[in-house]
Amino acid sequence: MKKKSFPEIKIENRLIGINHKPLVIPEIGINHNGSLEVAFNIVDAAKRSGAEIIKHQTHIPEDEMSSEAKKIKPGNSNKNIFEIISKTSLNEEDEFKLFNYIKKKKMIFLSTPFSRAAVDRLAKFRVSAFKIGSGEMNNFPLISHIAKLKKPMIVSTGMHSIETVKKLVKFLSKKKSKFALMHTTNLYPTPNKLVRLNSITELKKKFANLVIGLSDHTETIYSSIGAVALGACIIEKHFVDNKKRKGPDVKASIDEKELKELINISNIMFLQRGGNKNFLKEEQVTRNFAFSSVVSIKEINKGEKLSRGNIWVKRPGNGAFDANSYEKLLRKVAKKKIKKNVQIKKNDIK
Repeated sequence: MKKKSFPEIKIENRLIGINHKPLVIPEIGINHNGSLEVAFNIVDAAKRSGAEIIKHQTHIPEDEMSSEAKKIKPGNSNKNIFEIISKTSLNEEDEFKLFNYIKKKKMIFLSTPFSRAAVDRLAKFRVSAFKIGSGEMNNFPLISHIAKLKKPMIVSTGMHSIETVKKLVKFLSKKKSKFALMHTTNLYPTPNKLVRLNSITELKKKFANLVIGLSDHTETIYSSIGAVALGACIIEKHFVDNKKRKGPDVKASIDEKELKELINISNIMFLQRGGNKNFLKEEQVTRNFAFSSVVSIKEINKGEKLSRGNIWVKRPGNGAFDANSYEKLLRKVAKKKIKKNVQIKKNDIK
């Protein structure tokens, strides 16, 4: 019989899929507020927590947004989006320093590009993979530009229906791209009632040949843990070293202690999920005492018939006849005298 294969992708030497420990991605995003020093501090905190990877956001405001962006305010800030991004983005020189700092820490650098120039910058850095944000999921000109680089992608699907996701999957599959899909709710923070963890199950069913994950924007790690239990192979979570820092994404971010806990619990959930409802040989030691055998509840004389009045079922389950044999033994005849409260043996009856 041909062995069943499971979808997986590879970023550098890290294999990602249902047969591997979940990849927990702490996202710095713009939590550094444009400060390289703060970015380094956040990276250090993630490293101490056991993170393998760091995700950044590559913003080049003038290539990313038109003038109209100066009139648009996101739901988590009273400033316009152009102003926010301009003040919180790193220039190319500083982002390259961050890239090298992360590599020096023996971690993987991952970033979300929001424009063609951002893609080209990351290509210049020779990044090993790209993260595609939910807002860019239907930006086929940009995704096509990224796909030409033949790098793995992790694609968030927030603000989209399953039908729109199908279009993306078809588009990237034609380009023979290696990619994973992330369920997301793009509210910062996301209320519990809008997390919709069942979407993980739906994506796994609809796209059985793809790796599925969750980009979690809630204020806790609970939904991330639930997603891993449901089979999510990637968890992305906004991350900050200190929740007292200012910024639009800080409220939806976890800190060092929470990240460490999330990584540890995800690894535990990896060991616990999966499997089938079947007989385990390891349970035999418990089965021996927990199951029941047919026993005598009265002294039974030779030639006497076994009946409901003289036999019943009791622990342990290591007797000759288990509880399921009870009805079959009724009306059998004792070949010899059987003491009270002992297991019925095969040579006791005929």
